[in-house]
Amino acid sequence: MNKKMLLLVLCISAVLFTGYPVIAQTVPCDVVIGSHPAVTPVSRTTDWWMPRHKAVLDRIAQGNVDLLMVGDSITHGWENSGKATWDKYYASRNAANLGFSGDRTEHVLWRLQNGEIDNIHPKLAVVMIGTNNSGGDQYTPEQIADGIKAIVCTLRTKLPDTKVLVLSIFPRGDSNAVAQRAKNAKASELASKLADGKMIFFLDINKTFLNEKGELTREVMPDLLHPQEKGYQLWAAAMEPTIVELMGETK
Repeated sequence: MNKKMLLLVLCISAVLFTGYPVIAQTVPCDVVIGSHPAVTPVSRTTDWWMPRHKAVLDRIAQGNVDLLMVGDSITHGWENSGKATWDKYYASRNAANLGFSGDRTEHVLWRLQNGEIDNIHPKLAVVMIGTNNSGGDQYTPEQIADGIKAIVCTLRTKLPDTKVLVLSIFPRGDSNAVAQRAKNAKASELASKLADGKMIFFLDINKTFLNEKGELTREVMPDLLHPQEKGYQLWAAAMEPTIVELMGETK
């Protein structure tokens, strides 16, 4: 059997046994930490940031964490505009919010390496990060994707029994013509190759937030970036079937 035929057989077998399509997988730990800013762990000096980090450490120290939400202000917002939806969907699942407003991939890396996932055994970690890396020319889509890969590598290394669900970076700006939306889309496309259908998964729910013209409206995200209550409702509903499956729940 030649190599191409063997690869085809393995791919078909994986689909049959996992139920997930196999993507040309990228090994998450092939990123060299420190090779560029998106993968160089660093903390922040914003006055509220370290106290929030310490509050997360206190929550993690309590244990009983089955679900992690990892990200930036969009994830942080589950505590504000998204609180009612969080209480409905995630409070009973022993969820911990690891979203920090303004964080880039390198900040999340620092937090994960400094206690935020120590001595816990969650069933699932949801990751949605990268939009704060996409402004200007400091980061390429490839570097943003590297940052996501490094985060997934850290999660898989420190939490080997935890499944990781990577979400496509949410749309921003009113249309596809917005440069940051295009950069985020490319980074997400590259990050999607991490999925192996076993422990790492990728989900794109971005169309959930858009109207029939592909536009992001202020009804969903008033500043065309951060969801309001309706946006969090849409997010939770779109993600719920995948959460149920990956956490091994029955409904």
